[in-house]
Amino acid sequence: MKILLLGKNGQVGWELQRSLAPLGELIALDRQTIDGLCGDLANLSALRDTIDQVRPDVIVNAAAYNAVDKAESESELALRVNGQAIQVMAEEAVRLGAWLVHYSTDYVFDGKGQTPWQESDVPAPLNRYGESKLAGEMAIQASGCKHLIFRTSWVFAARGQNFAKTMLRLARERQELNVINDQVGAPTGAELIADVTALALQQALTRPELAGLYHLAAAGEVSWHGYARHVLDFAKASGEELAVQMINPIDAVAYPTPARRPLNSRLNTQKLRTNFSLHLPDWQSGVTRMLREVLNK
Repeated sequence: MKILLLGKNGQVGWELQRSLAPLGELIALDRQTIDGLCGDLANLSALRDTIDQVRPDVIVNAAAYNAVDKAESESELALRVNGQAIQVMAEEAVRLGAWLVHYSTDYVFDGKGQTPWQESDVPAPLNRYGESKLAGEMAIQASGCKHLIFRTSWVFAARGQNFAKTMLRLARERQELNVINDQVGAPTGAELIADVTALALQQALTRPELAGLYHLAAAGEVSWHGYARHVLDFAKASGEELAVQMINPIDAVAYPTPARRPLNSRLNTQKLRTNFSLHLPDWQSGVTRMLREVLNK
C-alpha cells in the first residue's frame, strides 16, 4: 500500500509520519518541491500533478491554513488551501479509487450552548477559517470518494508552539495572567490524533462502510483558564520557578480578536469510539505527558 502524506512537518503531520509508517510505503511531503513532488496546497495544479505522479492508495492531508485571525483578511488564500485544494484531493481520490483522510475542526460550529457537538449537527461557522474548513468537508462529501474526516479541537504537541508553552513563558515573566474562562473544549494531542488515524484507517480499509465524518478529541472538558491552571500547577510541582501569583479568569469579550471564536468547542466522540472500538484518554493525561517532555522532567 502506498500512502501520500501532506503537511508532514506540522504538529499532526509529524506524528503521522510515525503512526502511518508501519502501514505501507509512506511518501511524506511539505510545501517544498522535492523530486518533482509538491505538497503546497496553495498550488492546485502542482498538487494535482503530484497526486497523479504518486498514485497513492491513501491520501492523508494534515496540511491546512491555520492562521485563524489572519484568515479574516486572507479569506481567498484560506479558501484555496482549506477548500479548493481539498476538492482536488477528493477528485483525484475518486479517479484513483484511493482513500482520503482529512482533518477538520470544531470551528465549523457556532459554539452556542453547552452540549457536545455531534457529527449530525448543522454547521454554522463564526469566522472565515471555519468557513474554509467547512468548504473542504463539503467538497469531500460531495465527491463520493472513500474518506475519513476527523473533526478535532485544541490541538497541541511538544513540537512547535502551543498554549501550554505560551503560559509557561508568560508565567516566568509576569506575576499576573488573564486567561479566558468561557471557552470550553478538550485539549487533544497530535500523538493521539495520529494514533487514532492509523487504527481507524486500518479498519476502514477492510470495512469501507466505516467511511465518513467523525469527531476526535480527548475525553473531558476544560476552559482555557482551567487548562492554564493545570499546566502551571504541574510546572510548579515539578520544581519550575515561576513568577506568576495570580491567574485571573476573564470572558472572551474582554480579549477581542479579528476572528470570533466559538465558546462551546465540546465534541461528542461516541460515533468514533463505537464504530472503531476505541478508547479516548482524558485530556489531562496527554497534556501531562507533553509537559514532561517540554520540561524534561
